[in-house]
Amino acid sequence: MRAVFAFTSTLIIWTACKEKPSPEVPPPPPTASKVGTVDSLQTPESVKWDSVQDVYFVANINGSPVAKDNNGFISRVRPDGSIESLKFIEGGKPGVMLNAPKGMAISGDTLWVTDIDAVRAFNAKTGVPMLSVDLRRQGAIFLNDLAVGPDGALYITDSAIGFDEQGTMTHPGIDRIFRIGERHRVSVAAEGDTLQRPNGITWDELGKRFIVAPIGGPPVFAWKQGNVAPTAIARGPGGFDGVEMVQGRLFISSWTDSSVSAYESGSQVKVISGVASPADIGYDAKRNRILIPVFMANRMEIWQLP
Repeated sequence: MRAVFAFTSTLIIWTACKEKPSPEVPPPPPTASKVGTVDSLQTPESVKWDSVQDVYFVANINGSPVAKDNNGFISRVRPDGSIESLKFIEGGKPGVMLNAPKGMAISGDTLWVTDIDAVRAFNAKTGVPMLSVDLRRQGAIFLNDLAVGPDGALYITDSAIGFDEQGTMTHPGIDRIFRIGERHRVSVAAEGDTLQRPNGITWDELGKRFIVAPIGGPPVFAWKQGNVAPTAIARGPGGFDGVEMVQGRLFISSWTDSSVSAYESGSQVKVISGVASPADIGYDAKRNRILIPVFMANRMEIWQLP
């Protein structure tokens, strides 16, 4: 009887274990593959895809990010990686002032560009300068990225940083998000240390909010006009630069770990690794591609998402 009981018990235990499948291991997150490289750039800081013309604009600082030397330029690049015009817009040309172009935004036929303490507008089709909005009176120090809001206004981050003679980053000013509204009137939409040196900014249509990626800390922020302070929605390695919404997912580049990552449910999922100094990324929605200006290597990389 004991032998039969022991055998039966063993059979029951074995059957129970067999009926309970082992938990499935989730598949690794999809990774991107590099499909192109664009060389001959000079300190590329930002990339913006123009969906109407189907071209990539690349902002080239061409030297120091704080030097008012009027030698910055903007390139036009075709989706196949060939350069259509290296200096489509060139500082120093008649009527063109462009020192150290950084973030870009497109509204209609207008290409908006941040430039240290001013925001400049050019015709996106011809490159002809249209106007400049000077933010020095408002205390702008280091305008970085900008985005067009749902109200048609421009929202611009000021990281308020500088660099000393040794090239060490300093923080002499006040972190801000500026707003340029009707008749190009400038106002301060948000300010204070809670912004942690804001860098990348984009509009999240699904969440009806702005996403702000700061240089100075690990949080990723959501911010709405009228809010005094932003709200942390995710955490990562910090040292953030560009931010894009990709099919409802949040993608951010980080200098700290040389990555471009997706942030879902507040957690970092690396999609692209091993790209040192990834600056203000762009997104080609037609081809599902991430566009990375590699700041220190004078090139842009084109990465295909799965």
